Amino acid sequence: MNWLASLPSPSSGSLTLGPLTLNAYGLMIALGAIAGTWLMGKRLEACGTGTRDDASAIAMIAVPAGIVGARLYHVITDWERFDGRLLDVVKIWKGGLGIWGGVVAGVVVGVWVAKRRGVGVADALTAVAPALPLAQAIGRWGNWFNQELFGRATTLPWGLEIDERHLPSGYPEGTLFHPTFLYESLGNALLCVVLLQIDRRARLRPGRLFLFYTAGYTLLRFFVEGLRIDPAKDAAGLRLNQWTSLAVFTVSMLWIMLAQRRATSRQGPPARQE
Repeated sequence: MNWLASLPSPSSGSLTLGPLTLNAYGLMIALGAIAGTWLMGKRLEACGTGTRDDASAIAMIAVPAGIVGARLYHVITDWERFDGRLLDVVKIWKGGLGIWGGVVAGVVVGVWVAKRRGVGVADALTAVAPALPLAQAIGRWGNWFNQELFGRATTLPWGLEIDERHLPSGYPEGTLFHPTFLYESLGNALLCVVLLQIDRRARLRPGRLFLFYTAGYTLLRFFVEGLRIDPAKDAAGLRLNQWTSLAVFTVSMLWIMLAQRRATSRQGPPARQE
């Protein structure tokens, strides 16, 4: 007998804690940001390149900037959903954050704050590399509460239940879907662990670990994005975010290989044994 028949969805997008009612989507993003900031601060202190206060100061500005960037990316790439409904642009609690805009805006602003606090750019990028997938792993659960961004129909025992209000047109009630939020959350958690191990064992040059993050995340995102059925711009059979993932993955891998080649050439050939 299957111990798991399906994965249920929450009946509400809110969490009630005593007299407080919290939007679950925003709460998951906030918890992810807190966890990521904690890990970044711990890594800065362990390397002697900064403090937990530095990480908190960076996050205080970089996280809001990342949210704004993520929302702008979503609005720009899905403008037809907002045309004539400009007030919907600010309703981020209903979902709609594009990770690429968030990473670019958050990292650029975070690097600027790090420099102002005397933290080296490369050191900051090394510290934040595993912190980002940790934050993403937690934040993705906001999609579960919103019942959004799931994958195509499936008969797998961990298929996701979707209520009638969120069910896409054309699918009968009771259809189960791939829980892409779960796939991406687990993948990001694994990526965080892998990056920590690479950093511990490989002794990379400062900043290089961030390239392993971009390569690892884009590889994960390419396959997860291929399962999703929410409307998206596409070309040649691939969704926009798949093309973006391919581009970022290619640049990241080329950069890693070129950097490794330069490092090897600087070391020179091994000494001959007489």
